[in-house]
Amino acid sequence: MATALLCIPVKKTFEVDLSKPLRDFIAIAYGNTNPDDYNYALSELNKLRSNFIAKSGEKQESALDVCYRYYDQLSAIECKFPITENQVRINFKWQDAFSKDLRTVQKKVLTLASGAYEKACVLFNIAATQSHAVDPQSLGTDEGLKMAAKLFQQSSGIFLHLASTISPVTSGDTTYDLQPDTLNALSSLMLAQAQDCFVRKAISDKMKSGMTAKLSEQCSHLFAEALKLMQLEAVKSVWPKDWLIAVASRQDVFRGLAQFYQSVVAKEAKNFGEEVARLKIASDLLAKAAKQCGSNFVYHSYQKTVIEAFQKAEKDNNFVYHAKVPEASTLAVIEKAAIAKPTPVSNPMSQNFKDLFERIVPLAVQMALSTFEERKSEIVSREIGRLRESTQILNSVLVSLNLPAAIEDLAGDRIPLSLQEKAAKVRRMGGIEHLTYLTNDLPALLQRNKEILDECERMLNEEESSDRQLRAQFRQHWARSASELLNQPIRSECAKYRQIITSALQADSLVRQRYFQHRDAIALLSQPDVGLRPQIVTIRNSQLCLAIIGV
Repeated sequence: MATALLCIPVKKTFEVDLSKPLRDFIAIAYGNTNPDDYNYALSELNKLRSNFIAKSGEKQESALDVCYRYYDQLSAIECKFPITENQVRINFKWQDAFSKDLRTVQKKVLTLASGAYEKACVLFNIAATQSHAVDPQSLGTDEGLKMAAKLFQQSSGIFLHLASTISPVTSGDTTYDLQPDTLNALSSLMLAQAQDCFVRKAISDKMKSGMTAKLSEQCSHLFAEALKLMQLEAVKSVWPKDWLIAVASRQDVFRGLAQFYQSVVAKEAKNFGEEVARLKIASDLLAKAAKQCGSNFVYHSYQKTVIEAFQKAEKDNNFVYHAKVPEASTLAVIEKAAIAKPTPVSNPMSQNFKDLFERIVPLAVQMALSTFEERKSEIVSREIGRLRESTQILNSVLVSLNLPAAIEDLAGDRIPLSLQEKAAKVRRMGGIEHLTYLTNDLPALLQRNKEILDECERMLNEEESSDRQLRAQFRQHWARSASELLNQPIRSECAKYRQIITSALQADSLVRQRYFQHRDAIALLSQPDVGLRPQIVTIRNSQLCLAIIGV
């Protein structure tokens, strides 16, 4: 352990081709889209992944932006390209981050055709790279401490997010580094190191001793929580062999610092016995930590300060103050000041993020649009059918009511257009005079037709009677066919025309009835427009006018 900071190893992965599977999916799922339009975007996505692999774990902060950009693209496309076993099949192969230190036969490499798995592994490497991006040399400056605290809190937040979401992604079949217990331990460790930065800042700024003591006590508590999670049986074999020692020693170091700064508070309050007791505890804790770490112990300056303070306080109390030194168990518990907190995962992570596939709508939206268009077409077709049916019914009603022809403006002295057209038609057909002539001629025509038919039947009867007389006279010598048989077709025709004349009698009666009913109106329509106009003005509100319009 060269420094006081622990950095998470990154996961190793292997190159894959994202272009072809995604291009094929665009052609299939987005039929109206030309895959060639996205050649540049697909190439850039491949390049982003290659750069991400190259930059993961680098100690420069600039490496993080490369990681952020690839993660943001994965987040943007997950709703557009379902990378799964059954849809867009891309196998992502990732190695356990702690594979070099694993002392079990647990799976060290996991391959899944899952975009969610790729995204989770990328997040893991971002959190790990954030721990690497903290420059130990910069921890002596305010800006360096602020940046380190920010990165450790972001890393803690990512590991905490992964711990709560990873199980459905891998369905329980996963490497050690992605187990929820491992991720929770890493989150706690990163949070403790973030609190470590706040303690360093408080010491550097010469903050009040009471606050520095509270910050240190919280830091010790966080390292204790991390150690507890790291010592779980399920993950105990994961960690590098010196990590557990390092975390345990820091728990003691920061608890010792809390006692040291609380002893300053006691001295300021002239509680010299409490001062000596707390310095004794601090000295013992730092000595224990130094013994645990051996040559890797990096807190010698803190230990030296505590020992010198303890020796001086003990000497002053023995020769000057003679205050009673209380037992350690009777000392008041130091309060905690929690400053470090996990930072929630933000989306997008990179600044000025631009979706390479922004013109492609999410697949769920695409499917919803297709469903909407189908439903819309179905509803429109149904409504058009109902409209046509209603239109036909309405047209039938209008026809039965002689509408809109029956609606005429009868105001003023102008002849309605429909009435003019009817009058012209009546005049073209001869008017009332011709109709009267035809009506009066009907009885004579009917009588003539009856006479013709009667004469035909008389001649048939006479011919048949003659045939019977001759057949009776000459008997077997009269060999021709009987007239009754030969005349049957003619008699059928006569019967048909007799029925026609009978029907004509009834029709003539109806025609004459209608003629006399509408004679006045027809006579009026037979007049020229000049003579018709004053008549219409006079009778426009009468029943006769309505009868004329209905002709």
